[in-house]
Amino acid sequence: MPLPNSLLPTTLVGSYPQPEWLVDPAALLKVRVPRIRAPEIWRFEGPLLQRAQDDATLIAVRDMERAGIDILTDGEIRRESYSNHFSNALEGVEIAPPGEIVGRTNRKMFVPRVTGPIRRRASVEVRDVEFLRRNTDRAIKITLPGPFTMAQQAKNEFYRDEAEMAHDFAIAVNEELHALKAAGADVVQLDEPWLEEREVAARSYGLAALDRALEGIDGPTVVHVCFGYAFVVPDKPRRYRVLEQLAACRAQQVSIEAAQSHLDLAELTQLGNKTVVLGVIDLADQAIESDQTVAARIREALVHIPAERLVLAPDCGMKYLTREQAFGKLCALANGAAIVRAELTGNARA
Repeated sequence: MPLPNSLLPTTLVGSYPQPEWLVDPAALLKVRVPRIRAPEIWRFEGPLLQRAQDDATLIAVRDMERAGIDILTDGEIRRESYSNHFSNALEGVEIAPPGEIVGRTNRKMFVPRVTGPIRRRASVEVRDVEFLRRNTDRAIKITLPGPFTMAQQAKNEFYRDEAEMAHDFAIAVNEELHALKAAGADVVQLDEPWLEEREVAARSYGLAALDRALEGIDGPTVVHVCFGYAFVVPDKPRRYRVLEQLAACRAQQVSIEAAQSHLDLAELTQLGNKTVVLGVIDLADQAIESDQTVAARIREALVHIPAERLVLAPDCGMKYLTREQAFGKLCALANGAAIVRAELTGNARA
């Protein structure tokens, strides 16, 4: 499917809220962002679960279309978290019993144990792409956890060091990305929030693992780096530490959050000639932004980056909002982009 050729295209970072008839909200909040499987969040089991997830995915897709989003995702409706859906499906990864590490927020968390060579057994998200491709005529994006982040979210009981483990995660991700492109994904994105959290390790081997994961992948490729979900991290810094390094990575686009943290947008110049997927929707604020508020955030970004290299999105995944909040914020995103697009092109907004 051709990508949108207008200025300031809009997209999601990845997730959209899962309906309460599909997921128990209390159970989801209890597990927070699980690294191992969390079947207790689902209200269905077996074949009924897959059918329910498909129906909920269609709801998410139609909401994105109605809001006017240009590049759609599947809302990550089938996932318990952005990472465990893929990481837990790999050979060499064990979750029973789980390992335990200290996470980004200095809390202990249960994680997969790596007990043997990491290998991709079979496709994990190909059906998700095929389903999405059948159900929209718009451009589509699919997301995967990045190799560095998966390595940081696992307990190594096999490899000599984390660099070697991250390299094998990268090979598995690369194989999956090739399959997702063949299945019809227009854009592929790797979620690498831990690149910002573990700066020294990121410089040492994380960026090399990212590049290995993206090797040979055609079309737009995105790496998403953030400070964490808004409901987990209420106070965020105004500067990134890893952007200058990302300017040299293989990803064509770098996705960052800016609205909640009031990011110093002069930071965008560190990304060189990369296209920037910029978060202009604050997911910590339950109020829905006005169209003009979003337009003002876009204009501020245009001081530092040309419109031809700017894609607009929420700060991060929308999973932990209500559907009403998320839909309203997507409408504001699309409308704000339309306002500024009309200003840039001299065309009256329809």
